[in-house]
Amino acid sequence: MASIKASIGTERYKVEIKSPTGNVVIADEPVESGGQNKGFSPKELLASALGACTCGTVRMYADRKAWDLESVAADVEVINEAGHTKLIRKLQLTGNLNAEQQARLLAVANACPIHKILTNTIVIETVLV
Repeated sequence: MASIKASIGTERYKVEIKSPTGNVVIADEPVESGGQNKGFSPKELLASALGACTCGTVRMYADRKAWDLESVAADVEVINEAGHTKLIRKLQLTGNLNAEQQARLLAVANACPIHKILTNTIVIETVLV
């Protein structure tokens, strides 16, 4: 189970996000939205989770297979449209890979844990403590 603690003080839109292991990330809004642009926006953090998980999962699989994958790059865009949200993920695989290996790595990308979370039914339960 993943768990974080997010908190905000009086500084407008600046949110400090902490992991149980002590890692800290700052989320903020761009200046044009009233923030100070001190960190990723919440939508950028969502896109980042998918991009990071995709790259790491593809890298791990290629390493396990000893394939000649030099690098993986993922560009993820979050688009809000009427009634739904679309995530567009563009994946770039660099290395000496044949078409079959590339197709397999695409399938692996589509099976990364964050991709699975985002394509499942999501329930958000909020309670006051």
